[in-house]
Amino acid sequence: MKIKLSTIRLKLSSFLISSLLFLIISLITGYLFPCNAKTHTTDFPFSPGEKLTFKLKWCLIPAGEAVLEVLPIENISGIKAYHFVLTVKTNQFFDTIYKVRDRIDSYTDIDMTRSILYKKKQASREHKRDVVVSFNWEKNEAQYSNFSRKRKPVSLLPGSFDPLSIFYYSRTYDFKEKIILQRPVTDGKKCVLGSGKIIKRETIKLKSEKYDTYLLEPELKDLSGVFRKSKNATIKIWLTADKRKIPVRIKSKVVVGSFVAELVAAEGVAK
Repeated sequence: MKIKLSTIRLKLSSFLISSLLFLIISLITGYLFPCNAKTHTTDFPFSPGEKLTFKLKWCLIPAGEAVLEVLPIENISGIKAYHFVLTVKTNQFFDTIYKVRDRIDSYTDIDMTRSILYKKKQASREHKRDVVVSFNWEKNEAQYSNFSRKRKPVSLLPGSFDPLSIFYYSRTYDFKEKIILQRPVTDGKKCVLGSGKIIKRETIKLKSEKYDTYLLEPELKDLSGVFRKSKNATIKIWLTADKRKIPVRIKSKVVVGSFVAELVAAEGVAK
């Protein structure tokens, strides 16, 4: 099958964002948890100052870097809020193919029960976005806008999170093997019940370090773009099998090739 370079550019961008957002994210945690799963606690496994850095590869070729950070607690419209950030950038080589300089900001209430604000800025050559998703919990609606152009609000399921904050929420739960986990997720365009399965517990090695992890696989039916167009697309995510639930590796296989994101640095993490 012939694939145009322009197609690879678009799909690469889709992976860089999706793999460390909706993919980690929409599958991991539960809206209706099995009875053997522990409820979440206010003793969270993350705190301001945490910074996770990932190296990204496409078909074994270094492609760029992604960074997840927990910034200082802020006040958003009178609500104390956690502030989570994801930044993604391609390296010098991939800048010539498809330059990516993206940033996502996510805010949740201090008790981690729901999202209150979500922002996404993309500044590639082909795609420029300045997205804001506002959450109105009195009306149970989310309002999406791009460069101030608003879409029709979408209805929210109770306890909905945005595609970034749900990753942090998921880390407050204990995982068990071979259970299905679900949680409502919205990007402001639709609200879905993201789901996935914990496959097994597995020890993996990254460079010289071994990690005791849980392997998770998401349900892809609600994902769009390259994942919907790819026959037999797969996503696998490994998270540490301790209270921190840190993602250490993400692997995805789609029509334009295989992608890998691996943790290379972790700062300010809980002991």
